[in-house]
Amino acid sequence: MTHRCQRIRRVVAAISVTIAGVLVTPAVADFEYDYIPPLPGTYELPAIKAAGDGAVLMGDGEKAQLHDILAGKVTVLSFIYTRCSDPYACPFASGVLYDIHRVTKSDSVINANLQLVTFSFDPEHDTPSVMTDYGSALRSDTEGCPWRFLTTSGTKDLEPILDAYGQRVDRKKDPDDPMGPLYHLVRVYLIDRKKMIRNIYSFGLLDPRLLLTDVRTLLMEETDRVSAE
Repeated sequence: MTHRCQRIRRVVAAISVTIAGVLVTPAVADFEYDYIPPLPGTYELPAIKAAGDGAVLMGDGEKAQLHDILAGKVTVLSFIYTRCSDPYACPFASGVLYDIHRVTKSDSVINANLQLVTFSFDPEHDTPSVMTDYGSALRSDTEGCPWRFLTTSGTKDLEPILDAYGQRVDRKKDPDDPMGPLYHLVRVYLIDRKKMIRNIYSFGLLDPRLLLTDVRTLLMEETDRVSAE
């Protein structure tokens, strides 16, 4: 087994633990999060700011613009790096997206209108090939909404994108830190079809129930707007 495959297996194992902590009985889930999400459509999600654009690489190495990828879908965008082994950071964020993706397999409305994007901020290691392997380990079949795994060609393309989203990433003093060589904040973004950021989730709010409620709220907002026109 290659070193890359061994690392991916370890990350997926960490994700599996996170998923097991979320996909349990409702009583345990309520205890974990200590709140019940509001009903979809009972609140508003004002636009925060425009989503950033930039040059990215798809899993096959093809170049693309991030805005072109965001076009036409409600998007949940997560910044991660595959060398992260902190179960409360990247594996947790990827686990939440995994939960959402599972729901889309049985929810035709969300499946048709949502996409997931996992974006690496470690282009030195996370090449298109590495991101493809990471995605294959998470998404084992073709059912569910689109889930893209992106990287960049290097820091020159990456830094403007991170700046636009306010995603801070720093190198740790110890490059051999067992949790991974980079320090970062956990940030996941909800982006509407007009490429406006509508919510930003840090670790404390990174709950698949809340994200799905927010997605449904955006879809209801779109329906109400069309009805009013």
